[in-house]
Amino acid sequence: MNIRRTALCGAAIILTAGALTACSIGSQKEQPATYDLGVPRNHPVSGSGMTAIMVLPDISAPEWLNGNGIVYRLNYENASRPQAYALSRWTAAPSALLTQRVRSRFAAAAANGIVTTPDGVRADYLLRVDLEDFSQSFDAPNSSRVALRARASLINLANRTLVAQRVFAVEHAAPTPDAPGAVQALSTASEEFVESLLNWTDERLKSAKGK
Repeated sequence: MNIRRTALCGAAIILTAGALTACSIGSQKEQPATYDLGVPRNHPVSGSGMTAIMVLPDISAPEWLNGNGIVYRLNYENASRPQAYALSRWTAAPSALLTQRVRSRFAAAAANGIVTTPDGVRADYLLRVDLEDFSQSFDAPNSSRVALRARASLINLANRTLVAQRVFAVEHAAPTPDAPGAVQALSTASEEFVESLLNWTDERLKSAKGK
């Protein structure tokens, strides 16, 4: 009887320890909060200035990224299971936040401006962006990083041909293993992605014009 009781107590301790480990990711010290990507950086006026009129439709995203949740994965337990913080949220879906950031940056760099839809508007190129990842991953309870992955497709609207396509992948270590750390790192990754996307698009447009 004593052996059985000791075994049961041991199992209870193990289960309790496991529960505490699971709770340690964000929820233990998490406070209710909503986040966006922060204030955009100030950039000098581009000397090149894209002269093509660009269509920038809404960025698309898979179903698991379509909500307002700040998504994380516990790689040391089950990397294929995306989860969201209980109390911390984005102010909008990540794809919507990135759409706003991309449009703002491209509008500042484009000499003739941008449009959001080709319907009834003359435009030269369409830039489609498909968001594939925008999440935080834990390799250990106190160690995490974020990943932003997106596929960009530049399309010539005159002849409906694909000019160029590229997959962008940005990773950064999160400063803290929690929701605020994820937000800070993903905001940095977003800025890096937008600048890389702008430079790549400008280069592809110049290349296409030279042909």
